[in-house]
Amino acid sequence: MRIALFGDIHSNLEALQSVLADAQLQGCTHYICLGDLVGYSADPVACIELVRSLDCPVIKGNHDEQAAMSGSLEGFTDLAAAAMDWTRRQIGEPDKAWLRSLRLQRVIRDFTVVHATLDTPHKWGYIATPGDAAASFTYQHTPVCFFGHTHEPFFFSTGIAVTKKTFDQIKLNPGKQYLINSGSVGQPRDHDWRAAYVIYQPETLEVELRRIPYDIETTQRKILEAGLPAELAERLALGK
Repeated sequence: MRIALFGDIHSNLEALQSVLADAQLQGCTHYICLGDLVGYSADPVACIELVRSLDCPVIKGNHDEQAAMSGSLEGFTDLAAAAMDWTRRQIGEPDKAWLRSLRLQRVIRDFTVVHATLDTPHKWGYIATPGDAAASFTYQHTPVCFFGHTHEPFFFSTGIAVTKKTFDQIKLNPGKQYLINSGSVGQPRDHDWRAAYVIYQPETLEVELRRIPYDIETTQRKILEAGLPAELAERLALGK
């Protein structure tokens, strides 16, 4: 079994299509989406439709939650709020109802998936420090948890001390617990513009980070043509 885990798509259709094409080439048999299908870029409806067509487990992200709501965008930056205001106008009620129906976290087989944190998933905090990881480990009842939200691929593991590490491949130790961030499909923030996702093989306890080039120029052009802030297009090439 080869499971593709991907999230933080943020309405970037070209990046999502490239990730799914690579996952197919890599022989992935199952798919799991870690949330934030929408926001920032210009194809929210197409990204929702493509993910829904996979008929796979999908976790709710904070942008998904806001896209299905109306009213205040408190907590969003001006840039994110401008994009979300536009996104809300693009999505029809059936898709909004589907976004509202998504769960904040799930246990699948012998691992957990969540968008933000396990201790308070509804508050949309970040797992970025050893202290953040320790709080989530307290609520983690499986050996592995995959998450997103930070747009950076890294992992924490338990042991003598909780440590944060970047990775290309991980061979999991059955005696430890792991929190693994899959990075971002549509808006990486680790200064690498390529789309990111991970492949997990439960039988061999191996996790591989994949970085996939995509047609970034088309994505940028769509953002500008939609009337979204130019910075949203420019930042994609910078990976930030």
